[in-house]
Amino acid sequence: MEKLIYDCYLNILKEELLPAMGCTEPIAVAFASALARETLGAIPERVEISVSGNILKNVKGVVVPNTGGLKGIPAAAAAGIIAGVAEKQLECISEVSAVAIEEIKKYLNNAQFKIMHSDSGCIFDIWVREYKGEHSSCVRIAGHHTNVVHIEKDGNTICDLPFVKEETSYSKDRELLNIAKILEFADEVKLEDVKEVVERQIEYNSAISAEGLKNDYGARVGKLLTKRFGSDIHNLAIAAAAAGSDARMNGCSLPVVIVSGSGNQGMTASLPVITYAKHLNATHEQLIRAIVLSDLVTIRLKTGIGRLSAYCGAVSAGCGAAAGICKLYGGGVEEISHTIINALAINSGLVCDGAKSSCAAKIASSVEAGLIGLEMSLSGSNFCGGDGILVDGVEGTIDNVGDLARNGMRATDEEIIRLMVKD
Repeated sequence: MEKLIYDCYLNILKEELLPAMGCTEPIAVAFASALARETLGAIPERVEISVSGNILKNVKGVVVPNTGGLKGIPAAAAAGIIAGVAEKQLECISEVSAVAIEEIKKYLNNAQFKIMHSDSGCIFDIWVREYKGEHSSCVRIAGHHTNVVHIEKDGNTICDLPFVKEETSYSKDRELLNIAKILEFADEVKLEDVKEVVERQIEYNSAISAEGLKNDYGARVGKLLTKRFGSDIHNLAIAAAAAGSDARMNGCSLPVVIVSGSGNQGMTASLPVITYAKHLNATHEQLIRAIVLSDLVTIRLKTGIGRLSAYCGAVSAGCGAAAGICKLYGGGVEEISHTIINALAINSGLVCDGAKSSCAAKIASSVEAGLIGLEMSLSGSNFCGGDGILVDGVEGTIDNVGDLARNGMRATDEEIIRLMVKD
């Protein structure tokens, strides 16, 4: 394939498939807080944090790992301040001792925290200001989880990068993504070019899924699915993804590899594909190529939606996983396209009301929709253009879903946030 597109897709994968520990929004708060503390050069007495509504809703209900079960923005900030290592970014609180956990709890009781709702208009926005005596520091992350755009100390600017507010917060190279080219890339990519990032995704996400299936985290959605519905491959694929989310949303300290800024999406895009690959006795090469397809399909779907919105990102990753499984069955661009269209016809509009235990069940629903779409496609029984928001062709349908999520659900997002923070 064309070198420009090949290099573009490869760079997208390397940019997206990053390791992270815990839900990425509270970890981004911890990262900003750790960087602000390092800039200040001391443990602050007072902390002011201003965040956009989507950060508020995604931090409120999820356990911050390595804090002894704490939730919320102050907990995430305190973890970053007391135990965070900023250079580790989304793994900044991956190594926290038992002593440090107690220090985090004490700090929360002694320091002053002020949490505010940012009115910047940026969907992803985190400002952390820290104060110690006459000294202060400020860090801003905007657009995506590790995009530090402003640092200052004692009112003096250290870093101030231009940031143009974009609805999607994705770079222009995402416009080159389309399903036919994604499949071509998955078929032709040199394994050595993607092996490191994809094998890390397989290793990390499989480990946290196994942890969720073994132990009791949150609502135990993955465990319940295997207990009640058995070892059918369809059910095992759904349960594997749900179990990873069970663990991750409820404080498990194991890392995951994210996609589109989300660990839940990274797990949903990979774990069902891994499960089916084992069932089908696929080769390791076939597995890697199927996951490459799944990841890029997920990113293609999320590009028009944006990193944070009222539209549940697991829907996109469920479509990606089903596309990857379709490839394992030998499906070509027509079958994969119909799989995506069918799945979008089923679950588009599933709302995101923040990170929490029920994300595991939404992942289960999204993988289920993807697998139904796959079975329909392989059987030649497909939804057609004109059915609701579907149009003829997978690209137009994906664009319609992006418009629905980004524009049509804007008021829904605002109402969700209002309902979640009114108390």
